[in-house]
Amino acid sequence: MYEKLDSIELRLTEIDSKLGREGLSSQDFTKLSKERASFAEIVEVYRSYKQLKSDRDATRKMLDEDADPEVRAMAKEELEILEEQILAAEAQLQILTLPKDPNDDRNVILEVRAGTGGEEAALFAADLLRMYTRFSEGAGWKVELMSATESATGGYKEAIILIKGEKVFQKLKFEAGVHRVQRVPATEAQGRIHTSACTVAVLPEADELDEVSLDARDLEITACRSSGAGGQHVNTTDSAVRIVHKPSGLVVECQEERSQIKNREKALKILRSRLYEKAQQEQQDAISADRKSQVGSGDRSERIRTYNFPQSRVTDHRINLTLYKLSEVMQGDLSEILNSLAAFHQTALLKSELERGVQGVS
Repeated sequence: MYEKLDSIELRLTEIDSKLGREGLSSQDFTKLSKERASFAEIVEVYRSYKQLKSDRDATRKMLDEDADPEVRAMAKEELEILEEQILAAEAQLQILTLPKDPNDDRNVILEVRAGTGGEEAALFAADLLRMYTRFSEGAGWKVELMSATESATGGYKEAIILIKGEKVFQKLKFEAGVHRVQRVPATEAQGRIHTSACTVAVLPEADELDEVSLDARDLEITACRSSGAGGQHVNTTDSAVRIVHKPSGLVVECQEERSQIKNREKALKILRSRLYEKAQQEQQDAISADRKSQVGSGDRSERIRTYNFPQSRVTDHRINLTLYKLSEVMQGDLSEILNSLAAFHQTALLKSELERGVQGVS
């Protein structure tokens, strides 16, 4: 581990040197800055760790050489504190040196779709969209509605948002899957509890620099009139855009903007991210952004999380976490759930790395 840390520290020094040179292109500056950001924390902790070890060695020497009882007592107390700090730093370094998901620093295209449950599922899709929007705004991220298809009761059959910010994918990637809701629908006259489901897909946004091939000959782009639940916000001109990527069969529709050009740009951005994710899926079946494994069929029995309104309960079935604060969660308070999922993922990765290390020794 320490050879790896030494090489990362050396690389950070090289990056700082390059960033200080004149004539650096904006593209190279952006690339180096992103690489630097990925190393900064681990190098800071590693340098602190080395300083702690140096302080420990000096304190041990003082304990061995100084005969004054009062000085020795102080040195012994300081040594105990330093040992605890070193152990904590080592544990932090173990986590920081775990294999990184290359998409962690990316923005996210988050898709919510109504599954089993008809209009009630569409209303819950709108609730989920609001939950993610509020969480994102609380995190200081920017949210942009890319595409939406409304239901007759004001919910969403499908909604797609772009979330921009720092480490968005790292935080939200575990939200992908089937979300189940248990509650009494507003249309239920007899007060019976219904179970519905929505699917959530979390796709890393493809950078413009990524080599996602979009040959114009592979695209079938058509303009059409916007559709929806009705109302004065629905466009009456042919500004909506539908793009079919013929080689993959992917279809993207966008109608949120009044401008056909803007709708086309948004649709291409969604398509680019779906193709980027698809390419990753083909390269590595185990990648967490595998869209099909994320959303399943949308059936109620396939779920990662249940939102039980009568009991004000939220249960994440992957980590057996249950919270009795449904109202707060629906208002965007997802931190406890997301942090628990991240910790569970880190523990699993650490266990895997330790097992791999033991196998390597044997």
